[in-house]
Amino acid sequence: MRAILDAHVAEPGLAVVEIAAADDATAFAIQDLLTDRCAAAPADRTTRNPGEPGVRLWFFVDLRERPDA
Repeated sequence: MRAILDAHVAEPGLAVVEIAAADDATAFAIQDLLTDRCAAAPADRTTRNPGEPGVRLWFFVDLRERPDA
């Protein structure tokens, strides 16, 4: 797991989201659902940890803003 920096969660409404899923398609589908509802810096790739099942995807959201703002 990556380190979460103070800047990532410096104010209420900022969050780091980590998705653990069976495959890339599932991880990106969940990301799409969340980024449709709030401003986000979406990820463009997943990671795999040796010896662990599935994939992980990290991205940052700002619940204070709508994605079309």
